[in-house]
Amino acid sequence: MDKDKSIDHQLRATWQAVAKMYNEQAANYGSTMAMAFVLLTIDKVNGTPSTALGPLMGMEPTSLSRILKSMEDKGAISREKNPDDGRSVLIKLTDYGFEMRKFSKNHVYQFNNVVREYITEKELDSFFKVISTINKLIADKEIYEAVNQDK
Repeated sequence: MDKDKSIDHQLRATWQAVAKMYNEQAANYGSTMAMAFVLLTIDKVNGTPSTALGPLMGMEPTSLSRILKSMEDKGAISREKNPDDGRSVLIKLTDYGFEMRKFSKNHVYQFNNVVREYITEKELDSFFKVISTINKLIADKEIYEAVNQDK
């Protein structure tokens, strides 16, 4: 199949370009796209249990642990005991973390606003419908399930 017509190739190439763009911007603030994603995922009022962050972000615990350690070292987050569950730790934003969150949020808005200048609402609706369908097919194991059942 021609890579220009391969759905997975286009998704991967586009995501890599977006990730590179965000990482270049984050580097200006001594951060990474992954750190920015964490900042945007943490509940800004109550904090977020560390065990909930991985599933919310679709990230493996080992990778998340490294990122959280780095963010704590930079002073962007703090860890506090969860008052509702003594075994759990809440990840909270520090003042510096809130500041970095604003930068991250502004970059996400800028990306979305510029893209929306070039793509119509109808095209975006179609894009979101396609992405939603692909995610559902994957979640429902529709991609390989039928093939694997035939074996």
